[in-house]
Amino acid sequence: MTDFNSYFLMNADEVVQYVKAKMNYFTENADLTCAEIGDGNLNYVFRVVDEKSGKSLIVKQAGDTARISDEFKLSTNRIRIESNVLKLEGELAQGLVPDVYLYDDVMNCCVMEDLSDHTILRTALNEGRIFPKLADDLTTFMVNTLLLTSDVVMEHKAKKALVQDYINPELCEISEDLVYSEPFTDHNNRNDLFPANKEWIEENIYGDARLRFEAAKLKFAFMTNAQALVHGDLHSGSVFVKEDSTKVIDPEFAFYGPMGYDVGNVIANLMFAWSRAYVTDADEKYVSWLESTIVETVDLFKVKFLASWKENVTEIMAKEQGFDQWYLDSVLQDTASVTGMELIRRIAGLAKVKDLTTIADEQQRVQAERTCLSAAKEFILNAQGFRTGEQFLQGLKNSASSHNMR
Repeated sequence: MTDFNSYFLMNADEVVQYVKAKMNYFTENADLTCAEIGDGNLNYVFRVVDEKSGKSLIVKQAGDTARISDEFKLSTNRIRIESNVLKLEGELAQGLVPDVYLYDDVMNCCVMEDLSDHTILRTALNEGRIFPKLADDLTTFMVNTLLLTSDVVMEHKAKKALVQDYINPELCEISEDLVYSEPFTDHNNRNDLFPANKEWIEENIYGDARLRFEAAKLKFAFMTNAQALVHGDLHSGSVFVKEDSTKVIDPEFAFYGPMGYDVGNVIANLMFAWSRAYVTDADEKYVSWLESTIVETVDLFKVKFLASWKENVTEIMAKEQGFDQWYLDSVLQDTASVTGMELIRRIAGLAKVKDLTTIADEQQRVQAERTCLSAAKEFILNAQGFRTGEQFLQGLKNSASSHNMR
């Protein structure tokens, strides 16, 4: 049996040996089985189960290249960042992230709570399922993890120490390329366009100089605005749900960046779900819930943000009258811009979303993609005009109406 004192990528059998050697989570006579369950772009995820008791846990290990492509060479330090961020988020937003049991800096892995009784949010949305607590839980998570790690709350030296601790250059570079550069230029020839929309995207995205100019400005804001500790990849594949529970996972992209990056990612991914539902004539009750969730995600975030500001702000100048609303308005403007960037990059870039790629009918998929892309341009080019949830939703609906092929 290996002693796990030097790094290597584990297979399922070795993960069982690892858990027995490193954990006291299972009994000595446990009958452990293990299967790899991860389908993400970067890491290896295993579920270990005691077949006698049903007790289980998750082992997540980082490799030195991305699974999506060997072109992305990565530091395994990201698993340290993920483990530490999950612990911090667990303190700031209790009950909204999985518990971390162990971080191993030799094997570059993290052992954590098994959420197999939950479903990945994207999968659940594609199935038309409704989660009444979703907007409330996600806005609590975002306000608590973003505002409470910012300069308006934290002692400034302590905040700067966290900025240094969470410098995440390799994964930030992935976002800089896949979100802020390639969907507008395809300079690395990695973009994967739906053939029926290829010409339209080349004309309306690649060919829009004003849009590319705004994207350039947003890229440098993403690179330089160390506002708060953002999750960095808060899409519907990074959220586990069941009817009475929401858990945010996978903060390996975490770094100090603009708050609106997280909020915009959440809204954009709800919009992917809405666009799919719209073109496929999904159940009206589900569509109505999606619409209210988009609206509430913006509006509850605003209400909770200002309430938390009053309760937690420590920076003396942040207490000046009107500063809280000015600050929030800047976050909402960033949110609108990021909503647009995420909508574009998942269609005109390398990394897709199943919300759209699994639409079987070509005309429906064309319509859904153009709905998202046209709305995205509005969010980016007129970001200052989106301050309420209803304005965000109406921007999406207006785009859907203009591309109605039914």
